[in-house]
Amino acid sequence: MTILKTYARLWADDLDATLPLLRRLTGTEPDLRFAFASLELAAIGDFLVIAGPPAARAPFTHASATVVVDDLDETRRLVLADGGTITTPEATSETGRFLYARHAGGAEVEYVEWRAELRTRVLGC
Repeated sequence: MTILKTYARLWADDLDATLPLLRRLTGTEPDLRFAFASLELAAIGDFLVIAGPPAARAPFTHASATVVVDDLDETRRLVLADGGTITTPEATSETGRFLYARHAGGAEVEYVEWRAELRTRVLGC
């Protein structure tokens, strides 16, 4: 299992109001932008902006980061073997497969295995 990219999560009320400063700070445009549930998300630089009303964001705020991995099944196995737990079972979104896991020490992370075409477009691998 290899970590391909790690995103710091930024919680926002309005995605369009948040992106201009991030464009200037990172010098880039968003790599991806999509809707999930009643939220809007954009990945820009090393940030994943998750925007929407506080009540819509609340079910996802327990995770401190989003980590893109090359093998979600192996990631699950490693987390469980190390005493962690899966807090949100595997599901799919526009970007690919994901799950939420709590590590044995208490940290909670969203792990995502991107679809091949997205991984190639954003990461070149």
